Amino acid sequence: MRQFVVSLLVLGLCGPVGWAQSRRASADSAAVIRKPTKLSRQEKRELARRAAASNAPRPAAPTLSAKDKEISEALFVDGVKYVTLEDYPKALDRLLKAYALSPSNAAVNYKIAEANLLSGNLRDAANYAQAAVQLDPKNAYYYLLLAQAQASQKQYDAATATYASLVRDVPGSGNYLFQLADLYLAQNKLPEALATLEKAQQQFGTLDEISFKRQQIYLRQNNLPLALKEGESLIANNPTETRYVLAQAEMYASNNRLPDAIRVAEQALRIDPDNPQARLILAEVYRQQNQPEASQKQLKLAFENPALDIDQQVRILVGYLKQLPNDKLNPLALDLAAATVRSHPKEAKAYSVAGDVQTLTGKKREARNTYLKALRLDNSKYQLWQQVVLLDAELNQADSLLVHSDRALELFPNQAQLWFFNGVGHSLKQQPKQAVSALEHGRKLAAGNAELQAQFDAQLGDAYHELKDNAKSDAAYESALATEPNNYGALNNYSYYLSLRGEKLEKAKEMSGRTVKQFPDNDTYLDTYAWILYKLKDYAGARTSLEHALKTTKDAAVIEHYGDVLWQLGQHPQAVAEWQRARKAGPGASPLLDRKIKEQKLYE
Repeated sequence: MRQFVVSLLVLGLCGPVGWAQSRRASADSAAVIRKPTKLSRQEKRELARRAAASNAPRPAAPTLSAKDKEISEALFVDGVKYVTLEDYPKALDRLLKAYALSPSNAAVNYKIAEANLLSGNLRDAANYAQAAVQLDPKNAYYYLLLAQAQASQKQYDAATATYASLVRDVPGSGNYLFQLADLYLAQNKLPEALATLEKAQQQFGTLDEISFKRQQIYLRQNNLPLALKEGESLIANNPTETRYVLAQAEMYASNNRLPDAIRVAEQALRIDPDNPQARLILAEVYRQQNQPEASQKQLKLAFENPALDIDQQVRILVGYLKQLPNDKLNPLALDLAAATVRSHPKEAKAYSVAGDVQTLTGKKREARNTYLKALRLDNSKYQLWQQVVLLDAELNQADSLLVHSDRALELFPNQAQLWFFNGVGHSLKQQPKQAVSALEHGRKLAAGNAELQAQFDAQLGDAYHELKDNAKSDAAYESALATEPNNYGALNNYSYYLSLRGEKLEKAKEMSGRTVKQFPDNDTYLDTYAWILYKLKDYAGARTSLEHALKTTKDAAVIEHYGDVLWQLGQHPQAVAEWQRARKAGPGASPLLDRKIKEQKLYE
């Protein structure tokens, strides 16, 4: 019988936009430097040449005449304009000419540094920013630009030193202590970060930001008591702020102080009764306490809340996916998947992960339909189309398989696997010509993937058989088995078709025998093996094999074959009885069955 097979931190920057600059930067008016624009090689070479020329030793610039001063100012303003327009080659052309006239002007050095930073020339950016700082050591913007150039080159020690100089030397720059603390944290310099935060507290008093950063440092130092103390301080200062309460509960939970975790999580729920994060914390704590019913209740309440972030729900469900199928977890996973869809009905990823859960728990039809809902929201995910057509094939739904594979191929015409399933769909619809066309095209796309090509070959063997092109059918099967000798679907179908033709029966027997040895209770393989024995006139062996198959199947073809064997063994009444039973079993029997029954005689 035939078988179907299938960052560091970003430093804020702003600067003078005119010739005459302010001596002191506003502490909280920093803007972010724009993303660098990639220059051509020619532009980079020209900028390097100009930079080298501008950095060459030169005699001290004489006092500018009124005319030269006017020219220099005009060049500077023009250069600033081109920086704003993001035309950095022209900006640097004007600014370097202004620099040639006024190399000791801090604003010119600053703008040259900014243009270099924005164009990706970090080394020159740092050099000119350093010069700007030296020329005007009281301008905060110059330090900020220098620190960004240094951090962009991963010169974190230098960037830290620049920030330290800024807060030390520039009056009114105390707010930059927080960025300095972040830099220390990024380098895991925890004592220095704590000392910097202490300075910030001395200057600004007790602030939530200081307590929070200090708490993170204590956690890195594994100093739980101090981290919890900071947390209690944050909660006391912000009694209605749930994020601090939740952070405290999480700390208790992660450090196995479960009663405290429950107490604080319930405190968060008194502030915000529907808070899903508090529910998740309780669910985890109850799980650790081996209270599965309480844990699951909290988990379901959290998942029903649309405020729970879809990505967090997906991450939790992915954790369950790794444990499925599991009879104990299947119901919970399905409930959580359904809740995810209810709480986020317009999120494709909600349906996608729900489909995954349904697939792994054996609900294939529901999974296919759920994936289709995901695709209605976002049809750009190839993996979803792949799952849909795979399930169509497993469900043996040829019409759906063709519709869905055709739609998928409109979006992904170069995906070999979609052509494979399209070919399978045509085979199921008994359209062998279309099947061969799709399979041959897909096989070409699978070049370089021997295993996938073997799958195509196995299907081509079936399709060419239906076209009665035995030579191409045999060649396809031989190719498939050359790559995958244990492709049992190909072994079964190839051997069965050989038996139908009465050709290479010993070879067919050997191939079919391998499948039966591997799957001794598979009724399809047993029927194939029996039919080969029948063709070899080993009727007793065929009978044994078929009687084994009939323990697990009511397939009409198997029953009819059993009747044929009984006839050959001389048990004619019993044979006719089996033929009659085959007719009652439904479709699948041969066109000769009615004639056998009517005339009570074997026809082959």
